[in-house]
Amino acid sequence: MPVAELLKTQAQQLLGSLVGNPEAEFHPGQFEAIEALVDGGKRALVVQRTGWGKSAVYFVASLLLRARGAGPTLIVSPLLALMRDQIAAAERAGVRAVAINSANATAWDEVREALAADQVDVLLISPERLNNPSFRDRELPELIRRTGLLVIDEAHCISDWGHDFRPDYRRISELISRLPETVPVLATTATANSRVVEDIAEQLNGRPLGGVDAVQQRDDAVFTIRGSLARKSLRLGVLRLPDSASRLGWLLSHLEQLPGSGIIYTLTVSAAEDTARLLAEAGHRVLAYTGRTDNADRENVEQLLKDNQVKALVATSALGMGFDKPDLGFVVHLGAPSSPVAYYQQVGRAGRGTDNADVLLLPGSEDPEIWKYFATASMPSEERADAVLGALAEAGGALSTAALEARVDIRRTPLELLLKVLSVDGAVERVSGGWRGTGTPWNYDQERYQRIAQARRQEQAAMLEYEVSSGCRMEFLAKALDDPEAAPCGRCDNCAGRWFSGEIIGNAVQRAEDSLHTLGVPIDPRAQWPSGMDRLGVEIDGKPVKGKIAPEDRAVEGRALARLTDLGWGGPLREIFAEGAPDQPLSQEMLNACVQLLKDWSQSGWSGAGRPAAVVVIPSRSKPHLVSSLGQGIAHIGQLPYAGELSLGHGGPTGARGGNSAYRLAGVWERLVVSPELTAQISGKTVLLIDDLVDSRWTLTVAARALRQAGATAVLPMVLAQAG
Repeated sequence: MPVAELLKTQAQQLLGSLVGNPEAEFHPGQFEAIEALVDGGKRALVVQRTGWGKSAVYFVASLLLRARGAGPTLIVSPLLALMRDQIAAAERAGVRAVAINSANATAWDEVREALAADQVDVLLISPERLNNPSFRDRELPELIRRTGLLVIDEAHCISDWGHDFRPDYRRISELISRLPETVPVLATTATANSRVVEDIAEQLNGRPLGGVDAVQQRDDAVFTIRGSLARKSLRLGVLRLPDSASRLGWLLSHLEQLPGSGIIYTLTVSAAEDTARLLAEAGHRVLAYTGRTDNADRENVEQLLKDNQVKALVATSALGMGFDKPDLGFVVHLGAPSSPVAYYQQVGRAGRGTDNADVLLLPGSEDPEIWKYFATASMPSEERADAVLGALAEAGGALSTAALEARVDIRRTPLELLLKVLSVDGAVERVSGGWRGTGTPWNYDQERYQRIAQARRQEQAAMLEYEVSSGCRMEFLAKALDDPEAAPCGRCDNCAGRWFSGEIIGNAVQRAEDSLHTLGVPIDPRAQWPSGMDRLGVEIDGKPVKGKIAPEDRAVEGRALARLTDLGWGGPLREIFAEGAPDQPLSQEMLNACVQLLKDWSQSGWSGAGRPAAVVVIPSRSKPHLVSSLGQGIAHIGQLPYAGELSLGHGGPTGARGGNSAYRLAGVWERLVVSPELTAQISGKTVLLIDDLVDSRWTLTVAARALRQAGATAVLPMVLAQAG
């Protein structure tokens, strides 16, 4: 039997085992990709729609290479959910697959032993694992020596132009450069336009790729297979409604009519939680799935959806790449993602193994504001990068992230992201004990980041165009991905007419309004001082503050009217705190809501502190009229003594919102003072402490400590809005 024919026969048998069907046939392009990897040792890029079978390519290729004596396949995979599904699929095909990730730390020793004994066919890791000092220094060199095939899943993340900003994916090009040239490399994605394809190809092969719409035949080119990205099973639609309550009213009216079980996507965690609560209270079987969902709970929640034990998961983008439910019946978006490419990726969860699935977008007027925040949050700034590099240079050795927070005023999450960017660029390195500078010069690539920002603005404009387009919606998405086969689908609301009802039944909008205006977000009191306050001069009795905050100095659990990101009061509050918004007294409607919040709070026992006997206001630099009217209004309606405002010491608080804990504490320390006159009014009393906006909670913490030190028996913080 000719070699090529023998390879196809072997591959066909392995495919049958993988899918549980001995008669299974390869989709066009699948065997060609396998052949390029196994017989050609090529660097290959597969751009195919979700559900096409990209995992079949690398599992079959892995087993064929292993049969020829090659080492294990290394798969770089972005999400735990994706790893779980990949391992389950591998087991069905007789592939011995294991993972090293944050969720299975107790099994790492077993994995290492299995690798050493050559009992592993496939090892899955996250891109972040490539920079773990222990893995990078101990396991990776041996893996590079033995790897038989490298697979980069969701490869659009390699590219600056991909819709996910994940710095550690950029390490993969360095990993590829360290592999022997004989080791094949496969990159797979379902969401790459031509610009992303070219970028991936350059990193796979170290040179620009010419044409990207056809299979490349040159020996030195990346072997690229692109198929049609249109999803024939999906029926797309857009329904524009006036506000959040109307969108939720529509869901209350029509959720059970949607086919099977599905996903309801939101843009923020608060929106997911609010929506899930409303639907559950109305008797629908739904659960929230967000970045706040514990890792231990995620697998269980995903399985409930896979088993159709819930009608829907109300999710943020945390439920995205890698979640695989072939019979997912619908995807609804409450608010639009920021680009057609990201939208295509999310709706691609539906209809993988069915002939029909419904996809509906309910855009919101607040969407562009949310896009703007997320588009800029991940971008490093030159000023912050220089501050981090300067702090590391001054330290002369490794610093933990917590230690860096006492040296640079950057919050933990953006600080960690910035360190990853600097590490990928070679300016810092992660070592045992934290991070240290390498001494390698680093220049801020302003042109690059401006290009990325401009591209994202164009993507946002395209998403707005999609919402109002009168043309075929699937064709629009396919063209956004530069699909040369883009054509009208004949099924979407523009091609075949509206397939969904716009009617909202009965009092559904009012029920949504009532739920959205559920009052009260708990404000947990700070219990621990930040690390490194000695560097910032924060002391008590000549000694730096550290450790636990004394119970007698703490506030009790407080309340915020709502989060700025909430669907209900979040909208009016965002207007109040928007940049450039005028400072003016609180509206009577919002004051009434605050009074109702206090009534609800009183019924739950005032967090154990008892009814307040005095109202004290934290003076505001930006909204003095707002916060004063809130404090005096509460005092008047509640018939409580208005004790006045805290005084400002040392010129008052410094710094701006958004800083990290260490700098925020330093900026308010001893700058909120209880005057003798105020002391006389609050001594021996429970104080209701009023502020406009809570973010880090250090202003409330310092103010509460000052009041307790002045004789208040308890402090109940109440604020209008909680950031985030």
